[in-house]
Amino acid sequence: MSIIEDIKRRYITGNIVEKLILINIGVFLLTIIAGLFNSYPGQINFIAEWFALDDNLDGLFTKPWAIISYGFLHAGFIHILFNCIALYFIGNLFTQYFTQKQLLNFYLLGTLFGGVIYIFSQSFFPLFSGKTSYLVGASAGISAIFIGIATYIPNYELKIRFIGYVKLWQLAAVWIGLDVIGLVGANAGGNFAHLGGALFGFLYVNKSSNKEINIFDKFIALFKTKKKFPLKTVHKSKVKSNKNPDLNQKQIDEILDKISKSGYDTLTKKEKEFLFKQGKK
Repeated sequence: MSIIEDIKRRYITGNIVEKLILINIGVFLLTIIAGLFNSYPGQINFIAEWFALDDNLDGLFTKPWAIISYGFLHAGFIHILFNCIALYFIGNLFTQYFTQKQLLNFYLLGTLFGGVIYIFSQSFFPLFSGKTSYLVGASAGISAIFIGIATYIPNYELKIRFIGYVKLWQLAAVWIGLDVIGLVGANAGGNFAHLGGALFGFLYVNKSSNKEINIFDKFIALFKTKKKFPLKTVHKSKVKSNKNPDLNQKQIDEILDKISKSGYDTLTKKEKEFLFKQGKK
């Protein structure tokens, strides 16, 4: 069996995690081949030029697909290697509690969220003033998956060599912390995108009470204004009740004392009605 046939078989029979890894590797190989046709060393190839996410809104209008397609591109071998390893382990843990379709949705919508935060940061933060860049990488989608599952099962424990058992929420805190620290580094824009994906993963799981709910419905519901229902008119009873419990108890004690001394028949009609009403409460 040829290598190509073996890859096809693995893709057809594999789960969604394996399919995403194979797609990312395939796109990476295409970018390498496209780079061979560059006129100048280091020049961005046409695949990255058309499918990477630009740092401004104008670029999004000219190629709107880039808000998703950038999540399948990578800048180098180490970049895709670490992303594929993370996607393999995190993705397979995720599918133990959620469906494969939901994992794909987390990946795509996490990528979208990350892209939106990236463009926002590039447009409004002085840190990026006068600089131009573009965004590639699956990290935003992977962050959505990881933070999503960490929010769902925060106390799940993983055994890490030389460290021991570590809870998932602790790993998630380190994951987020590294991205926050990276906001002042060379890849600040990428870290903004990672945080955008993480934000989506947290919001979705945190607001979902049923993991079988359609994720797109929940995604839309995040931005819907809650319907305001008209106030109901409460009709109060015309019978006034005594709101002072101490006064009620004092009257009861007086009536009981009267009964003990003179008997029940000595009570007035009003006292009998009062005692009857208190006995029904």
